[in-house]
Amino acid sequence: MTVLDTRTSIAPATTRVARTRHYLMCAPEHFEVTYAINPWMDVTNPVHVERARLQWEVLRNTYLSLGHRVDLIDPMGGQPDMVFAANGGLVVGGRAYGAKFRHPERAAEGGAYAAWMTQHGLRLTEPVHTNEGEGDFLALGQMILAGTGFRTSLQAHIEAADALDRPVVSLELVDPRFYHLDVAIAVLDDGNGSAPADIAYYPGAFSRHSQRTLRDLFPDAIICSETDAQVLGLNAVSDGHHVVLPSAATGLAESLRDRGYTPVPVDLGEFLKSGGSVKCCTMELHR
Repeated sequence: MTVLDTRTSIAPATTRVARTRHYLMCAPEHFEVTYAINPWMDVTNPVHVERARLQWEVLRNTYLSLGHRVDLIDPMGGQPDMVFAANGGLVVGGRAYGAKFRHPERAAEGGAYAAWMTQHGLRLTEPVHTNEGEGDFLALGQMILAGTGFRTSLQAHIEAADALDRPVVSLELVDPRFYHLDVAIAVLDDGNGSAPADIAYYPGAFSRHSQRTLRDLFPDAIICSETDAQVLGLNAVSDGHHVVLPSAATGLAESLRDRGYTPVPVDLGEFLKSGGSVKCCTMELHR
């Protein structure tokens, strides 16, 4: 069961306010596991294609039912992981920072997402340094949390800060199961509304120094258990009130209710076979 940090100044009865969001998604037309570039991927455990498509459609329709806008990018053949739209870049306030993937299997995705951003009027900075978009960059109102250790370089943190004109806080990931920041931290409230920024995270994913940084910045954060982290419970998407998260993360859902959020569980079990879930499938175009 998830342990909730007791040092909280936010009353459990806090009224959470949803804000309409703008998302980008990519249909899983070519989704399969044909290579292994993280500990979750096993080429001997095939994806059930129709089930994956249905699960993705449920996620998309969940966003639409909550009143959010969902744009779609055309999937490219030969790019099975392009469904994980979060990795395609980072968009904040009309500016975009493109992705440059660490593994050659995913390299072509960067150009596809960059083209979409340019076509839709975003001011794009093409990356020089390796980074995997919102996989390792989580935007809050006053800062960007940035992961490094497996997929995104520290130099990319500096590059992103300059491209987006936002302060960046670097966090070191040390557990290969949590190879991206968005499987180790969930942004619950970005702090752009009346409530302060709020997150949930799994401490074991981070170095001791980064754990200390997170405690200092977010003393009231929800602490996620390893059990819920292992089902990618933190790979969640929140509008400030509703938190769409993997249905298997039941302890985290309970903690969210205690904090005044409304959990919206969805089953994305087919995408877990590739090390992804809700947030991986969702790029947010931040205002």
